Amino acid sequence: MSDNKYDVIVIGSGPGGYVAAIRAAQLGLKTACVEKWANEAGKTVNGGTCLNVGCIPSKALLDSSHRYHDAHDGFEKHGISTGKLKIDVPAMLERKDKVVAQMAGGVSGLFKANKVTSISGKGKLLAGKKVEVTDTKGQATVYEADNVILASGSVPVNIPVAPVDPEDNDIIVDSTGALEFSSVPKTLGIIGAGVIGLELGSVWSRLGSEVVCLEAMDDFLAMMDQQIAKESGKIFKKQGLDVRLSCRVTGTKIKGKKVEVTYVDKEGNEQNQTFDKLIVSVGRRPYTEGLLAQDSGVNMDERGFVFVDENCSTNVPGVWAVGDIVRGPMLAHKASEEGVIVAERIAGQKAMMNYDVIPNVIYTYPEVASVGQTEEQLKSAGEEYKVGTFPFLAVGRAVAADSQDGMVKIISHAKTDRILGCHIVGPSASDLVQQVAIAMEFGSTAEDIGMIVFGHPTFSEAVKEAALAANGHAIHMPNRKRR
Repeated sequence: MSDNKYDVIVIGSGPGGYVAAIRAAQLGLKTACVEKWANEAGKTVNGGTCLNVGCIPSKALLDSSHRYHDAHDGFEKHGISTGKLKIDVPAMLERKDKVVAQMAGGVSGLFKANKVTSISGKGKLLAGKKVEVTDTKGQATVYEADNVILASGSVPVNIPVAPVDPEDNDIIVDSTGALEFSSVPKTLGIIGAGVIGLELGSVWSRLGSEVVCLEAMDDFLAMMDQQIAKESGKIFKKQGLDVRLSCRVTGTKIKGKKVEVTYVDKEGNEQNQTFDKLIVSVGRRPYTEGLLAQDSGVNMDERGFVFVDENCSTNVPGVWAVGDIVRGPMLAHKASEEGVIVAERIAGQKAMMNYDVIPNVIYTYPEVASVGQTEEQLKSAGEEYKVGTFPFLAVGRAVAADSQDGMVKIISHAKTDRILGCHIVGPSASDLVQQVAIAMEFGSTAEDIGMIVFGHPTFSEAVKEAALAANGHAIHMPNRKRR
């Protein structure tokens, strides 16, 4: 095999691409991964949006800001005095950057350990499963492959009424710019109150910003179970996040070092408000510009998503696509699992993925997490179901940790008791929901979870009690008749 010929070439080294490349190499396939992202020194930066300007840096800032907020507002009730606190935002950003660099270096190390060839440049799929890679100097090299995996990820959606200047991402910013504020803005506006808007709003609110989220939708967190969404909204309001629903932004104007935002509120009245910074957080779109040559043969829809079947195979044999550029939720863990599935199918295995059991998490504090179907979805489908809920207020560990806000909700089938969904707002929700995801993967019932011995005292006792509650058997539920 020539140096420019591979069994597998992956375009993109985000959570879908780098995992696919590593798994393919583990299976004995000669593999290369193409990545256009480079640092100031021109060195390839692996990990994609998630690692570099998404999941990892945002969680680093969420953790730092939560520690500050806890010290500022939570220590005193524990009998801890700290004196006057101060925020060193540049130091906070420096820590965030170190975390990102460490993780990116980890991906490069994994490539080296698994003998994955890293190719720097922008990849384009040509006809006949050839991949053209153009480096930063504009020089193009063509590689051949038996299989090509497209994993180019997504980018923030821009809207004409609030244009983000990529050269001066400072006053009106996207999610990337919101990770780089050098100081705490006194006032911060956010267009969109979805996952990213809430997480970024939480970071800067904890550090002292007055945060206003302008959400065009009528319902808060419309994609989540609405009982949990309403409970989450109450908690965020208590924390100081000002979420305004049914508000449609119609214009923005830079005025000196501030931005004036014009929007129509839910009563239809035009409003104006000025902010120090404005984050545009209205979703993400597939990054497929320049990914496919006209004669590549791969079909895309008008929104830029690549058409694939249930196994992530495109209409061109030997060409696959995973992650944010295909159907389904734009989640890093979904992309990674698709990458593994594709690599194993290329190697002749019969791997499959259960799209009905993919956890979704909002990393606010408390966290919001879900897996499976919501109550609204089941109602719409005409499914018979049972619901069990349990508040963290009745969990000893949560009360002792001063983390008693929120609840666990488990939905099971009315006749079979098989778990259909779990929705949580509360401490460690991201980890607790995974317990139920495992149970769902094995076809467990609410009764099955209720019969398991859970450690005490733990946050996870709320999961057991919610499962018991689905059948009317909760032990610690206040003011509830039991059967």
